[in-house]
Amino acid sequence: MSSELRKPIISGNWKMNHNHYEAIQCVQKLAYILTKEDYAEVDVTIHPPFTDLRSVQTMIDADELKFILGAQHCHEADSGAFTGEVSAAFLAKLNVSYVIVGHSERREIFGETNEAVNAKIVAIQKHKMTPIVCVGETLAEREAGKTHEKVLGQVRSALEKRSVEQIKSLVVAYEPIWAIGTGKTATADDAQRMISSIREEVAKISSANAAESIRLQYGGSVKASNIGEIMSQPDIDGVLVGGASLDAAEFGRICQYRLRPLNP
Repeated sequence: MSSELRKPIISGNWKMNHNHYEAIQCVQKLAYILTKEDYAEVDVTIHPPFTDLRSVQTMIDADELKFILGAQHCHEADSGAFTGEVSAAFLAKLNVSYVIVGHSERREIFGETNEAVNAKIVAIQKHKMTPIVCVGETLAEREAGKTHEKVLGQVRSALEKRSVEQIKSLVVAYEPIWAIGTGKTATADDAQRMISSIREEVAKISSANAAESIRLQYGGSVKASNIGEIMSQPDIDGVLVGGASLDAAEFGRICQYRLRPLNP
């Protein structure tokens, strides 16, 4: 399926790394590397820890930077007795535009269910932000031949009761759990096949129009050395970058993938 109508989106997930001083330094370095031509071609979202959000938001606003601010997680309720949680309503007040939801670490370590992911998607869209919905399989599920069953089941649950317009605005990130932080990466062909299946599933769930508009990312040990091959695939509209996004120079090269050969 042609991706001509879908602007690529490169997202940096800093996870529990970078205090707010380090976050400021990273943003300053990245701002020096990227040009207006880069931002014209690619949406760049950065997702620092909660304690960094205000510092990064202030920098973006004061210096008129072209990064798009994102968060890593939120609670589905607007407020309440949920000690330690942060609501989508709070994030919206910080000019957050994208929120990662259902990341494998949230699902695997903190027990986040498909139903909880759907509730968070509803809350994020209620406050006019865009969810980056993560889906993916474990190594055991992959070896048992259950990849499609697991991943497409997560997709169906995430999109339940969402309108065509709401689905069209989403980002879905396929992140095979066995490839996150391991140095292993699904081959570009494997990633393309799975992401193409996700797009086909979206068409079945919603409409061909929604499937054409939704942006689909790949996540899992993405680096400057493999970004060209990943982004050459027709259904891959971007990447969700973990460890490599902590290094401004490396993340900058990833964002500038279009300027790089397939195998640098």
